[in-house]
Amino acid sequence: MILIGLGSNLPHPEIGDSASVLREALARLHAKGVKILRVSPFIATEPVPVSDQPWYQNAVCAVESALSARDLLAVLHEIEADFGRVRGVRNAARILDLDLLIYHGKRDPVGPPILPHPRMFERDFVMVPLATIADAEALRAEFDA
Repeated sequence: MILIGLGSNLPHPEIGDSASVLREALARLHAKGVKILRVSPFIATEPVPVSDQPWYQNAVCAVESALSARDLLAVLHEIEADFGRVRGVRNAARILDLDLLIYHGKRDPVGPPILPHPRMFERDFVMVPLATIADAEALRAEFDA
């Protein structure tokens, strides 16, 4: 199983609001040969850490891909860049955030990418949508072992 987290809390000048950004990001993943199997509902979440930023739209998708974890992460970063993402200040507002959460149960604490995503099990904005498409508690138990 491959899981990708999606988030947005800024509109894109041509694509529109954050929900539209997430839908377009899914379309771009598909266009790059990543097969979208399931997508959680989009949920509105408060920024972490709490700030005066706009709230996020978050989702998780399950995908299939022949790409390695490293190459898939590169595709995610390429799509983020296409949406205008510039990596700088941590936890800054952003048009698009794509995170490789889980890649076939692989554990790699060094990365890139670090797998599973190092903070995913602590974040409701990941775990709540994830629970709608996968057994979140079984995944937590698998990686806690």
